[in-house]
Amino acid sequence: MVRILVRDNLSEAGVKLLQQTDGIEIEINSEKMSPEEVHEKLQNFDGVIVRSATRLTDEVLAGQQRLKAVVRAGVGVDNIDLNAATREGIVIMNTPAGNTVSTAELTVAMMMALSRNIAPAAQSMKEGRWDRKKFTGTQLAGKTLAVIGLGRIGMEVAKRAIALEMKVLGYDPFLSSERAAQAGIELYRDVDEIIKHCDYLTVHTPLTDETRGLINADRIATMKQGVRIINCARGGIVDERDLADAIESKHVAGAALDVYSSEPPEDTRLTQLDAVLPTPHLGASTDEAQEMVAVEAAEIIAGFLLRNEVRHAVNMAPISAAEMEDMGRHLDLAYRLGLLLAQQNRCSTVKAAHVEFKGEASDKNTKLMTAAFATGLLESAVDSVNVVNAESLAHARGIELTTSSSKDTKTFSTMVSASVTTDDGELTAAGTIFGTKYLRLVRLGKFPLEAYLDGLLLLYWHKDVPGVIGFIGTTFGRNQVNIAHMALGREGKEPGGESVAVLNLDNEPLAETLAEIENHEAVTGVELVKLPPADATMQLLGGPGK
Repeated sequence: MVRILVRDNLSEAGVKLLQQTDGIEIEINSEKMSPEEVHEKLQNFDGVIVRSATRLTDEVLAGQQRLKAVVRAGVGVDNIDLNAATREGIVIMNTPAGNTVSTAELTVAMMMALSRNIAPAAQSMKEGRWDRKKFTGTQLAGKTLAVIGLGRIGMEVAKRAIALEMKVLGYDPFLSSERAAQAGIELYRDVDEIIKHCDYLTVHTPLTDETRGLINADRIATMKQGVRIINCARGGIVDERDLADAIESKHVAGAALDVYSSEPPEDTRLTQLDAVLPTPHLGASTDEAQEMVAVEAAEIIAGFLLRNEVRHAVNMAPISAAEMEDMGRHLDLAYRLGLLLAQQNRCSTVKAAHVEFKGEASDKNTKLMTAAFATGLLESAVDSVNVVNAESLAHARGIELTTSSSKDTKTFSTMVSASVTTDDGELTAAGTIFGTKYLRLVRLGKFPLEAYLDGLLLLYWHKDVPGVIGFIGTTFGRNQVNIAHMALGREGKEPGGESVAVLNLDNEPLAETLAEIENHEAVTGVELVKLPPADATMQLLGGPGK
């Protein structure tokens, strides 16, 4: 008999499902407890379901010998210390599907209310006024909506907008053109391009380092005069100060916001503007969504504890310390190759990826290494990707992920090679481990080389002619950019052909400096790639750490 604790308020439908499942004993306890009391309480349970009120900190999770799984009835897991959970071998799972429709409906409702001035018009009526002319709006039919992020919610928003006779443009780095066309969406691969063509813009991406401030002053300046912006995804994707400035200048006609960089908002300048429709994070606040996430949470925790099913994990299922010690650097190598190829491919659709394991790598857990590679490949575009869910997320986005193994490496004792097939061609890279811990990039495309696979990398392709390397060094020196290491790979043994260089940099160059390098007549391409530092290792949940 497994024991499950239900913390916080959970819809009766989820509780009933657990009560009716053989092999499960549940206790419902939503009373206020100190961290010490929660820690003590959890000692007696195999699993726990929480919402946002219960905080599972390092203090609470440390030393939990019995607890195997936590299910968050909802999407966000900010109230759970993922590193602590992973360290203790506790699987953390969430319920991403339960609030999809409710959030999509709120997005469309906010867009309609913003367009027709419903909130201020209703308020004026309550105050006894009849201001018909003051609240003239605009219709959605015939307008163009840009959807940034075509995951579950983004696709549902697009479907509803099409039903409202809007033209829908979409940006997503991994959705295939075929799937977008089937949904009636005109697909773009460049955020800077899609935002120029829309009357309305809505964001539905995860909040990552790459998406933080995605919609900022520079991008807003390129949008149409009178554009309207909606954010029901994550606070911080839209820069709130820049948005407020743009509304005050009349460049942006209005905004509808359900999420904020801090909640409740500390700076209320934006929410107090007449052209802004703010709501207090209501995306999942419907009876139906609450019931769906409760049922989903119950199904997930029962499936894990009774049948060893792992669904919607946001960290990694337990793995033995011996196996991690044995293959930790191989996992890190595969992960970094995924990060490298993802950053080389900025705007093209990924159709397939192949990972080949040679020599010692072929004797390791290649499935786990493949998941580590997929984690790196998808990390910048998919929320909460890790070695548990990376492969399924790749397949869901139409990416065919294949592997092969070989005992023979010819040159190195161990090697991982990866290739990514895109609409624009194929990208390849290979890496090895020197000694027991030093990761090296030994092939980039068709060029053999030996580069450090860590930190800030500048990749530049060029004609192998005199003066190029000196120009790069002089340019960086003049702009206070320090070069820590350089590796060169060229075609054949004779100068004059194609070549590539990989520079490890101590600090990031300005865009103007990169442009100066890219404009050199012998340089054919420039990419800046950010990898974890040399002393970082891949954590079980997929990211770098020390």
